[in-house]
Amino acid sequence: MGGSKAYPYGSTSAVRGHVLAALGVLKVASAGQIHRLMAPGHKDNKAFRNALLDLARHGLTVSEGSSRDGNKLWSLTPHGLDAAAEALGRPADQMGGTARGAARSGAPHAMAVNETIIAITRTPAAPTSPVPRPRTEPASPPAAVEADMVGPEGIGTVGSWSTEVSLNLPSSRGTRTAVRADAVLQAPEAGLPVLFVEVDNCTETPERLAAKFEKYRTYFRLKTKTTQGRELPVWRSRYAATGRDGHPPVAVVFNPGTRTGPESLKNRMNTVLQQTRDVWSGTYRWHGTYGVGEERDGYYDYADAIPVLFTTLDRLQTDPHGAVWRRCGHGQFETLPDALANPKDHDAWAAREETRRRQRDAEREEQQQAWGVQRERWTQEPDPAPAPAPAPEPEPCERCGLPITGQPGILYDNAPPQDGRHCPTCRTDLRQQPMTLRQAIFGKSTRSR
Repeated sequence: MGGSKAYPYGSTSAVRGHVLAALGVLKVASAGQIHRLMAPGHKDNKAFRNALLDLARHGLTVSEGSSRDGNKLWSLTPHGLDAAAEALGRPADQMGGTARGAARSGAPHAMAVNETIIAITRTPAAPTSPVPRPRTEPASPPAAVEADMVGPEGIGTVGSWSTEVSLNLPSSRGTRTAVRADAVLQAPEAGLPVLFVEVDNCTETPERLAAKFEKYRTYFRLKTKTTQGRELPVWRSRYAATGRDGHPPVAVVFNPGTRTGPESLKNRMNTVLQQTRDVWSGTYRWHGTYGVGEERDGYYDYADAIPVLFTTLDRLQTDPHGAVWRRCGHGQFETLPDALANPKDHDAWAAREETRRRQRDAEREEQQQAWGVQRERWTQEPDPAPAPAPAPEPEPCERCGLPITGQPGILYDNAPPQDGRHCPTCRTDLRQQPMTLRQAIFGKSTRSR
């Protein structure tokens, strides 16, 4: 075997570290899965099989069965779990269990979880030192070899994952598990602070799968207080904020295999979608109208909603960055950033409201400009000629009250001259009256007003 006394199968420390890190995350896996997750650039999984055998001699790994396709399954011992914690750089209390006995039944669910992690992570093939080997066939062109090794990029690394994560609720006896997530991905460098993953082999009823989401929301609603007395969701004490409204996203990876046909899978997805509608739909907030002819507008409040995503294992294995994610409520497959976005949330409404405000301001400005042009035109027009002043009304007669000029339309040819006090009729009447003794002696006075 060409190994040393301590490691007779000839494994290297680097490969043994890969094996410990992979099993620390996956808990139970085959050598082929470890190879594809950790170092797909290796020609085959022989180096990983040797590392598993060497670690078994030191009591760190153990094989208790095989998968349903015949591959030998490996898991960690308690001492191996401690070694894996050191390889991953994690505290030992965050490593979970050892999945003891899971391999005895073939671990079909664990195998599907492993394939999901491998499909999303897509560890790039690192170059290795060439080993001279006898060639029986002409070598492939370098470009072809490089093209075979380069594929779509993945999301995160093996250290970004945790499996079988217990989300606990407080109870009278300490804590109880609200829900156990199949896997949790934390890849903030990829714009994904946290993503909970549920893998469905389509062996349980869709109603049972849908019931898990209410348990997720019960856990996400839990509150705690910081040392400063500020209220904070319990999940935020373990994971980073998502940067979006609402609870963290939960993705369901359906793995129908050969058990479920396309139509049956579609019906299963629709059943889960309908039974979880209250969890992911959010609450619509109406706002009033803004003018004549404008429709009512509003937004969805996702503060208490869980973004639920659907996909299938075969879609993920094609390209996790492609349009392989279907967000409940969006109605189509999208890329992961688009699926996680909330196009109908408060921010989208605020953007529409800002557009409406700018339109109203533009219309108001246009109207003010039109008024300004009209005012300018008015200031440039000449002022109209003033109307002639009306003739002053004649004074009334002291005796009868009629105008002293007489009634209009009547000629007073025989009337005495104007005295400024009486109308023509009164002057004529006064002249015809007999004189008094005073008037006879002193004469008639001609006083004027």
